Amino acid sequence: MVEHLIPATIIGSWSLPGWFETFVAEVKAHPERFGSFDREEATRDAVRLAVEDQLRAGLDRISDGEMQRVDFNLGFYEFLDGIEPIPRARRWGAPAHDQRDRYRCIAPLAAPGGLGVVAEYRRLREATAAPVKMPVPGPFTLAGCLDGGTVYSDRGAVTAALVPIVHAELKALAAAGVDFIQLDEPSFACHPQDPEAFLDVIARTVAGVGSYISMHMCFGNYRARAVGHRSYRPLFPHLGRAAVNQLALEFASREMAEVELLAQLPETMDIAVGLVDVKNTWIEPPELVAQRLRTVLRYADAARVSVTPDCGFSQTARHVAVAKARAMVEGVKLVRAELNR
Repeated sequence: MVEHLIPATIIGSWSLPGWFETFVAEVKAHPERFGSFDREEATRDAVRLAVEDQLRAGLDRISDGEMQRVDFNLGFYEFLDGIEPIPRARRWGAPAHDQRDRYRCIAPLAAPGGLGVVAEYRRLREATAAPVKMPVPGPFTLAGCLDGGTVYSDRGAVTAALVPIVHAELKALAAAGVDFIQLDEPSFACHPQDPEAFLDVIARTVAGVGSYISMHMCFGNYRARAVGHRSYRPLFPHLGRAAVNQLALEFASREMAEVELLAQLPETMDIAVGLVDVKNTWIEPPELVAQRLRTVLRYADAARVSVTPDCGFSQTARHVAVAKARAMVEGVKLVRAELNR
């Protein structure tokens, strides 16, 4: 595990290099032009660059930048049996969440070959021995792009069908040696109406996994746009009973609103606080990051705190992502130095 007090880390995704984004688009449009070796070489090169960017920025725990998937969750539907695509209702106009791919269930959901994250981890380990995390979308969030059709009655039923699929992936990751798994469940932050059902879903998803589990809950970042009312308050104090080791929450884009809620969490639960805003292009000065972190430490002991961006950097220009990550690291170092005096 990371040894630094207040480790600076990442949520999951990193900004795609421009050439790789073009490559991915070309493969999707003209798959016949690319062989399996071509795709593998490009993917490994992109992972290597994401790793290099993060390490040079000084991050204490990194990811593969999610270079091996489509967005943080959209590529996972390719691993699911029992679904068919639904034509997009809107392709033109301002970009928003209603332009994401959606699917209809036509048979019971299954993922006989898993969700592919173990293969992602193995490629990442070929690129670095640094401390890493592996993000996996949670079942409720994955259910958000699935219409139950005639197979499942509602989103809750779809979620229940996805729980064993995600659970199996987490167990496989732990068996492969992953010591830090991040469960991405932003949809629960945007749909907080039934927190008790949420806690049950999480408990069943992570049962017996064994690895350190962080749960990321933001308010959406597709095309740098949020998707729901940005308040964690309806989920407190319930979140303190979630069967995870850490909560990863966004604060920078909300100007540190609701940071006082952290005081309601049990002392046994760690916290990853989002202190740089991935939705804008302004580079936060390190002193501002340090100021935000000092505010956090009014409500949580430093030994429980990690610092992250609000969300992944996939929707952020690469040069901006690099600069924001460096500023975040420098801001954390300022506070570490104060605490070590």
